[in-house]
Amino acid sequence: MLIIRNTASGTAVVRADPAGTFAARLPAAQIREIGEDEDLEDVVAVAMAGDDPPTVLGVYGGDGSVSRMAHLARRYDRPLLAMPGGTFNHFVRALGIDSVDAAVDAYEAGSTVEVGVADARADDDAPLTVLNVVSVGAYPELIEERERRNSLGKWLGGVAATAVALRRAEPLTIVRSGHRARVWSVFVSVGRNDPDRVATMQRREADAGVLDVRIHHARGSKVRALASLAFGKRTAAVMRALRLFPRDTDIERLVVRELDLGVRPEPGHPSVFVHDGELEQRDAAGFRLRCIARPAAVKIFAPPPVDD
Repeated sequence: MLIIRNTASGTAVVRADPAGTFAARLPAAQIREIGEDEDLEDVVAVAMAGDDPPTVLGVYGGDGSVSRMAHLARRYDRPLLAMPGGTFNHFVRALGIDSVDAAVDAYEAGSTVEVGVADARADDDAPLTVLNVVSVGAYPELIEERERRNSLGKWLGGVAATAVALRRAEPLTIVRSGHRARVWSVFVSVGRNDPDRVATMQRREADAGVLDVRIHHARGSKVRALASLAFGKRTAAVMRALRLFPRDTDIERLVVRELDLGVRPEPGHPSVFVHDGELEQRDAAGFRLRCIARPAAVKIFAPPPVDD
């Protein structure tokens, strides 16, 4: 087994060092720490080209690291051991993995699930593997503003980014099936998601064969646009109680297998999108975003699904 450990993940939370667990429970694994200046794809390619290539790929990190490793697991046809080491860990939590030990328990038991993903392609770039959600509009702009303020730290940077985003927010134009619309945001979730949310940041099912799309049409205020980014149920409930949440009539929901969007931000606004918390920047003033659901695309070590 090759385990990639992203040393930059989880900097906003206090988390126990997993080195002792790796040594005690996975003594034969090769542990490779990767920094910001290293390319995960290159590290894995070297290992796979060696005399004794790994039969299992592992990753300790957040959603961005896990999605990149899932992409490589698909490429090399290897099962993935995904362990929570980031700030939110939306993907592994959705599979019932709440700790490194829980992931290793599943590995030792040989318990796997076939997980559906989405392929997201911007213009003619190679497709990206998406595990949770891909988004355009208000959320990517908020992330872009936050990354500009990394020196302030995650919390203060987030506050400053929100203030700037509230002041600068403008709708963007999307084109779908020849029809134009002015929207605050579009969230494309892997698999069916909570019908009461706009920002569907965490998937709800493993073998997802569809995309659950939330389009927030630009009929309300900037405050409602940012309120729609409430990720948690409690936060969303508070926003609804304060009548800050978008009206139901402003949200269009689609459940599809494929989505093809033209994305046109306003002049002076970044041409960006986000997938699994990772910001992608485009050089042009607009781009074409295509998402396709890929059921049973990667095998993950995880506890057996619990029947509802």
